Amino acid sequence: MLNIPQKGTWVGRGSMLMSLVRKITTFGIVPKSSSLSLESYCQVNDNDRVYSKNRAIDSFIKVGDFDSALQVFDETPLYDVVSYNLIISGYRRCGLLKESFGFYNEMVSRGIRESESTFSSVLGVCSDAGFYAQGIQVHCRVVLMGFGLNLFVGSSLINLYMQMGQENLGLEMFDELPERNLETWNLVLRGLCEVGRVEKLLELYFRMKWDGVQCNGVTFSYLIRGCCCFTNGGSFEEEGRQLHCDAIKLGWVEINVFVANALVDLYSACENLNDARKAFEDIPLKDVISWNSMVWVFANNGLLVDSIKVFSGMQFWGNRPSIRSLVGLLNFASGTRNIGFGKQIHSYAMKMGFDSGSAHIQSALISMYGKCGDIERSVAIYENAEGRTLECCNSLMTSLMHCGCIGDVVEMFGLMVDEGIGIDEVTLSTSLKALSVSALTSLASLKMVHCYAVKLGLESDLAVSCSLIDAYSKCGRIDHSRMVFEQLQTPSTICFTSIINGYAQNGMGSEALKFFQAMIHKSLKPDKVTFLCALAGCNHSGLVKEGKILFDSMKTSYGICPDRQHYSCMVDLLGRAGLLYEAEKLLIKAKGNEDTMMWSSFLRSCRVHKNEKMGRRAAKVLMELEPENPAICLQVSNFYSEVGEFSTSMEIRELAMARKVTREIGHSLIETSNHSSYTVAGNFLHDDFAMFDELDIESQDSEDDIDIDFFDIPSWKSERGGKVLVNVDSFGAVGDGVADDTQAFQKAWDTACSTPKAVLLVPQDRRYLVNATKFQGPCAEKLVIQIDGTIVAPDEPKNWNPKFARQWLEFSKLEGALFQGHGVIDGSGSKWWAASCKKNKTNPCKGAPTALTIDSSTAIKVKGLTIQNSQQMNFIISRSDSVRITGVQVTCPGDSPNTDGIHITQSTNVVLQESRISTGDDCVSIVNASSNIKMKRIYCGPGHGISIGSLGKDNSIGIVTQVVLDTAVLKETTNGVRIKTWQGGSGYVQGVRFQNVKMIDVANPIIIDQFYCDSPKSCENQSSAVNISKIIYKNISGTTKSEKAMKFACSDSVPCSNIVLSNVNLEKKDGTVETYCNSAQGSGYGTIHPSADCLSTHDNKNIQPIIDHNHDIVHTEL
Repeated sequence: MLNIPQKGTWVGRGSMLMSLVRKITTFGIVPKSSSLSLESYCQVNDNDRVYSKNRAIDSFIKVGDFDSALQVFDETPLYDVVSYNLIISGYRRCGLLKESFGFYNEMVSRGIRESESTFSSVLGVCSDAGFYAQGIQVHCRVVLMGFGLNLFVGSSLINLYMQMGQENLGLEMFDELPERNLETWNLVLRGLCEVGRVEKLLELYFRMKWDGVQCNGVTFSYLIRGCCCFTNGGSFEEEGRQLHCDAIKLGWVEINVFVANALVDLYSACENLNDARKAFEDIPLKDVISWNSMVWVFANNGLLVDSIKVFSGMQFWGNRPSIRSLVGLLNFASGTRNIGFGKQIHSYAMKMGFDSGSAHIQSALISMYGKCGDIERSVAIYENAEGRTLECCNSLMTSLMHCGCIGDVVEMFGLMVDEGIGIDEVTLSTSLKALSVSALTSLASLKMVHCYAVKLGLESDLAVSCSLIDAYSKCGRIDHSRMVFEQLQTPSTICFTSIINGYAQNGMGSEALKFFQAMIHKSLKPDKVTFLCALAGCNHSGLVKEGKILFDSMKTSYGICPDRQHYSCMVDLLGRAGLLYEAEKLLIKAKGNEDTMMWSSFLRSCRVHKNEKMGRRAAKVLMELEPENPAICLQVSNFYSEVGEFSTSMEIRELAMARKVTREIGHSLIETSNHSSYTVAGNFLHDDFAMFDELDIESQDSEDDIDIDFFDIPSWKSERGGKVLVNVDSFGAVGDGVADDTQAFQKAWDTACSTPKAVLLVPQDRRYLVNATKFQGPCAEKLVIQIDGTIVAPDEPKNWNPKFARQWLEFSKLEGALFQGHGVIDGSGSKWWAASCKKNKTNPCKGAPTALTIDSSTAIKVKGLTIQNSQQMNFIISRSDSVRITGVQVTCPGDSPNTDGIHITQSTNVVLQESRISTGDDCVSIVNASSNIKMKRIYCGPGHGISIGSLGKDNSIGIVTQVVLDTAVLKETTNGVRIKTWQGGSGYVQGVRFQNVKMIDVANPIIIDQFYCDSPKSCENQSSAVNISKIIYKNISGTTKSEKAMKFACSDSVPCSNIVLSNVNLEKKDGTVETYCNSAQGSGYGTIHPSADCLSTHDNKNIQPIIDHNHDIVHTEL
């Protein structure tokens, strides 16, 4: 008799009952002879429990209750591969990709064998999350487990490699699959579409047709979108039209909105707006993508009315505008410089909530305001953005470039590198453009950016390559430009134009024409810019015949109508050659009666070739066109002076002075043998002069014969609020190196300090003897100290004013001042050195003056100066905040005593970069009460290295925190990176990082010395000491002269702690090296040579945060 369970026994066990029913239906009726009983079926085994558990997990996941699914999973320790597959896919569905992959790791560690569903899910997680390294590891397990040829797993692998940008590997795996379904084909098509491999995309399409694979709407969508791309061979409009026909034949255009939207994008990309409009109108049921695509198409092609109509129609039919629509409208505002319309779209974006959460909208807003000239608003949007994305940074860079903030573009590039935001082809191209127009671009800076491009694999990008060609050529290194060009596999018209322009600007017209011919032979069509560059090359080289042929071929051979610039170039070419009649005829033909540039060029040619009649006509036209242009006034005045009409010449001069016009200063930069020569034309400074990295200077085509008496006044200010020049010569400075110019400098300082936007100028090619002087503020805004000449100190210590025993040139209480120029501050220190007790122990030990001191100041910049032969310390920054030193050179003999290069004391937020220091003492010394000091790209040698200290002398308190040295070369120095403290002191040194340092024959590369004693007498042993902790040495390599390459001589009473060594490799050319430790605690990571096992280890948890900790230096002037 059957033993039936009592009522209530099955409550909550419905799934087990169903399992029992399935077993019965599977095995059939139990024979009477069988010994099995119903009781045996009612005994639930582990498989039943797992099955029931999986059903419950699946049910919870399907209804979106993933927490309950996890709870069911954790209730019992019974799992199988299905259990894990469900949780892995559940995590992926919730967007928790890291957790999903972690669950997979747990599954493998438990020894549960993967199924094809496991691999498909996990590979999908790796593709979605960008876990590419982990994806490759999973691929290895796929092969190991024998799933390599499985269709679904293979499809997931193809998708992974396509997402990684390794489309060749994806194609290889695709070809190895024994069978393929339509989804697999579409995966490959999508990958090729995204990377722009149009030829391969079309080749695959023909393979599909050959294999009889029936395409669907997704297939045609990828194929048609792929044809939107452009290559050097042009567009793929014809191929796209053929695909359009195929899609119509198969009926996909009418029923698949994705295909219709792709057609809209295709025809708009090919600038065929009529077909794009027709494709849009033929869509039976337009979705939001259709509407937004058409808004974007019309806006980006300048059809504002059509764009607004579609925009309004979209909302009328209940479709919400997307980010793409708003970006298109903002791009229209940018292109037309219509800031009013842009503000309206901005307001709408704020109303719809798009302004804060979308990087695309923020980027478009930054670009719109920048292109419309409101750079302050662009910066404000950037600073208020939730995250510093690469797209927003690039938009700000291009906006700064458009507004002429060249230095800010370069600084932005450095910021993006330092903060790890990332760099792409737009970043590199914009940075190179900024460097190419900067007044002080160096070859080293161009090479640095070029190296970044190579490192990132972007050197073959056409935009980056063209920018490199342009930048190198403008720096005078056309050989580098040619090298970049020759590395391009398929140079485009723009690339040829860049190299042609490079040769043209460097006066190599014949070479420019050779590249022009090579371009024609490659069947590339030149455009207006190409012809202009080639004509400029003919002009610079005097190739009249070639220039005429080139100019005539524009219209006859290529159907290009010359514009004003082409005519201007030809007028100048003919005029320089003395063909004045042809030049004037061409000028009139070009309808150049309103073109000042052409008439100015023509007048210059008339003056050169002594044609008074034609010159008079040109002068008359110029004065009618632009009587307020200072260059025109000067040119016409000089012309009348040359023909003997002095009264007319003076009238024009007086008229110009009455109107208070001034000439804009010009400049040129020539770099030879790694030295830059900066030359300034003219004798007056314009609003934008002398800010090097911050303000751009545009060269004017000025006269060679500058009349200095034109505005012969010592300082001058325009009604427009321009710079005020304060020339020390105008205050009685002689500048012969013999006469005492101290009073003249002091008078000039008083005037400059009290005048807003003043430029205190020390002219070049002069030597000014100046005694010890204090230049004290506070001063008016935007003061510039422009040192182009040489300032020398008296060389006799006996005659030194005892009132200034420790100072020579001291500047104090300044805010926002800029020190710059290519001048020299020479301390004439040889007699001071000879009188030092370190040179001769019989001499008394006493202090000597410092060449340059900046004290109690804020937001100071020092650029390009040379400080040499100081009496003692060369450059002191004292009690100051936010000081930036760039491109400074400090030079003293290696045996000059106490001549620290740059000494920082009681100062915060100091940046020292791209400087070269050679001294007889510390290249850089950082002492008490200093913090947030960053040094980058420093060359030191000879000298005593980079030092923190000495600290704690005479039982004093010494505190130094947050110091970074990044990228430095120390050559033949006594010490490398050093921390030195006296015994008996107190305080602390912490948060110091020395990284990316190259040592070349350094005596003590890495040293901490808490027993420092720089005294003729021996120092007394004392127990207290400055606490040294959290010191990082990272990526330090090179050669040492001593066996003890690393010395950590720490106090027995206050040991050094948290010393971190990471990738340190120091060798001795003729022997072994070792590390010395005394009371030092720390750890090493990576390669450490010599071994630092002598460091007593402690809990690494205290060290790890130090490695990741990176304090930003704040500059109030920014």
